[in-house]
Amino acid sequence: MSLTSLRPWRNIYRRKSRQIMIGNVPVGGDAPIAVQTMTNTLTTDVAGTIAQVQAAAEAGADLVRISVPDAASSKALKEIIAESPVPIIADIHFHYKRAIEAAEAGAACLRINPGNIGDEKRVKEVIQAARDHDCSIRIGVNAGSLEKHLLDKYAEPCPEAMVDSALEHIRILEDNDFHNFKISVKASDVFLSAAAYQGIADATDAPIHLGITEAGGLVSGTIKSAIGLGNLLWMGIGDTIRVSLSADPVEEVKVGFEILKSLGLRHRGINIISCPSCARQGFDVIKTVEALETRLAHIHTPLSLSIIGCVVNGPGEALMTDVGFTGGGAGSGMVYLAGKQSHKLSNDAMVDHIVEQVEKRVSEIQAEEAD
Repeated sequence: MSLTSLRPWRNIYRRKSRQIMIGNVPVGGDAPIAVQTMTNTLTTDVAGTIAQVQAAAEAGADLVRISVPDAASSKALKEIIAESPVPIIADIHFHYKRAIEAAEAGAACLRINPGNIGDEKRVKEVIQAARDHDCSIRIGVNAGSLEKHLLDKYAEPCPEAMVDSALEHIRILEDNDFHNFKISVKASDVFLSAAAYQGIADATDAPIHLGITEAGGLVSGTIKSAIGLGNLLWMGIGDTIRVSLSADPVEEVKVGFEILKSLGLRHRGINIISCPSCARQGFDVIKTVEALETRLAHIHTPLSLSIIGCVVNGPGEALMTDVGFTGGGAGSGMVYLAGKQSHKLSNDAMVDHIVEQVEKRVSEIQAEEAD
């Protein structure tokens, strides 16, 4: 019997959505929730954009979105896609021809905001290009760019207006017998986003892309995204996510995975459980954790590590982690392996030894998975 079945309060029952493919990445259905980011380089800077895509992929990004604002960017996109290790989503605003060019360039998905791409005829041309080039579409509804008739009807951006906008454009795709799409209804306001996402989740079985748009800087944006996305994911809503930060795209990927890891929805890399430290600590917890995060950043295999400064909570936390270290006194602490006391260790040798133990356990896991 699994630990999950013994702890039903930890279960998240994901909304049933149909599955689509974005390149080689399945989205929706029972597929893992995909983590997405977006480059912030000039797309015409081919080398710089490729480097950013590769860094995001190394951090774990499943999908990367790239803005295509002009014809020169469309040309550059083809070169970037050829070098990308992950499927590329082309971000299109205002110019429907850019969407057609992006599909021709090999984009795996077109992100279009129907409210600013033009009339229904132009949207139909984009749909045909997507069909011709086996390209999916994300309908991206934003509170800040709703259609005029909806603003006239509702007076202001609201969840109902956002859902209506999404459903109108879903109908256009479905009327054209195109079903290879996902949907987002994003706002910078957490309450507005959450309500709109709940509304669209009830109204369609399309896969849903989650995001709190323009969330802010690294700290404030992380908090806002964790609250908004975390609550929706907890309700089982969401098939892909993007944490929108005014920061390096790699940070968006890291935060996205941490949100999913905290809910048990994805597992990647080292999950460090550490105390905030206090006067009881037997070693410098903060500096130790900083060093370990850097030294262990290359590991992708899921593993739990507890770093606790004293014996108040240290032994209890170590019982539930793969590797643990609990501060004691007189310049040393206790190492735990697989939840059991293993050996004492001096604080001076702590970081190197913990890295060694983690890497050893990772090698064991990889060998077990290979058998």
